[in-house]
Amino acid sequence: MAAEKADILAQRNTRLGLVHQLIFGGVLLVVPALTVLTAFGIAPGTAVDDLHQAPVAQALDLPVPGATPAVPGRYVTQERVLRGDTVAALFERLGIHDARALDFLRTDATGRTIFRQLVPGRMLQAETGEQGELLALRYFLGSASLLEVMRSAEGFTARNRAVAEAPRVYYKTATIRSSLFAATDGAGIPDAIAMQIARVFSTDIDFHTDLRKGDRVSVVYEMIYDSGELVAPGRILCAEFVNDGHAYQAVLFTDDEGKDTYYSMDGSNRAKAFLRSPVEFSRISSGFGGRIHPIFNNWRAHTGVDFAAPRGTRVMASADGTVMSAGVRGGYGNAIEIRHGGAITTLYGHLTGFAQGIKAGARVRQGDVIGYVGSTGYATGPHLHYEFKISGMHQDPLKVALPKAEPVPAQLRPRFEQVAAAARSTLGRVSTAAAERFE
Repeated sequence: MAAEKADILAQRNTRLGLVHQLIFGGVLLVVPALTVLTAFGIAPGTAVDDLHQAPVAQALDLPVPGATPAVPGRYVTQERVLRGDTVAALFERLGIHDARALDFLRTDATGRTIFRQLVPGRMLQAETGEQGELLALRYFLGSASLLEVMRSAEGFTARNRAVAEAPRVYYKTATIRSSLFAATDGAGIPDAIAMQIARVFSTDIDFHTDLRKGDRVSVVYEMIYDSGELVAPGRILCAEFVNDGHAYQAVLFTDDEGKDTYYSMDGSNRAKAFLRSPVEFSRISSGFGGRIHPIFNNWRAHTGVDFAAPRGTRVMASADGTVMSAGVRGGYGNAIEIRHGGAITTLYGHLTGFAQGIKAGARVRQGDVIGYVGSTGYATGPHLHYEFKISGMHQDPLKVALPKAEPVPAQLRPRFEQVAAAARSTLGRVSTAAAERFE
């Protein structure tokens, strides 16, 4: 009996221990829950009635509202000079309606530069007011300088100043598929640089007939920026043209007098003593020799070569020389004759007009603009009639042997060798990198 009682007491104690454990466990679960409830009970935003509140008032001095001054309108426009452009035509495209500004440019010694150096491809920037009055004008004369015209209360002022930024250098390669311009467009090379390429290599390559599919040009050139704005193409620094498997190279070299000249890597001058064609990107409409005259309809000797080109196309002096005459000359219409060294003279006929400063006695250099294509005199359409004479005897300008211009002067040869070596290395990297990129 006693043993049974002991067993019963032991079981009771065990049950009591289990109950105590359950109760303790429940307490552990309930306490955190109560804590969470308490936390929610004092969450932010709960109104507390026993906080002391007191209003504060302070006077503030506020500005008296007034009329906002009107800011005058100021408009910036930019135009590129086109072939045959005049200053008046550019003013119209730029939205400048200011007769005083135009009169100032005509009469000011510095401002007149724009009339003498209005070259296709160069950039003109203008700032105008709401009525089209000119506030500022910038014309980029080259890679390093610009003509700047400013308006003030006292009137206009003009000055030549240096471009604020150094030229940026670009490296490009293009492969010919159909034409030079199609290839350079595809490679993102500006047209003005493409025209320079054609001029630099024109003594070795006829860009009308000699191009072959697969020809390639590699070029290093400048672009001119001012105050962060692209304003004009600069110069070609070096270039290589592979035509029908033959590589031609050119490097720009500046002599002690600041004159830029393109040479081959061996120091020979890229230019010839005379240009084959004094008109850019024209076509031959009539060759040298006998022909049926288009106006008189009879057989006559044609003593020159005719280059068909749009009216207003620039005509360049084919070599250094002195102007013998510039004016109306019978069937030639407006014509210019230039005397060169070695008893050579050249004649340019049917011009629509003459460049600034072209008159008898004026000195010209190869490539200087002397006039503009027209159809004056006995002409059925706009073209340049070009004659080449040696000791008064007419020669075919396309076939006469033209000597090369002078090579690098001996005293400048060491410096040129350094420039040429650097250019040769740069062109090697440009052409190789481009080939790897597209293969």
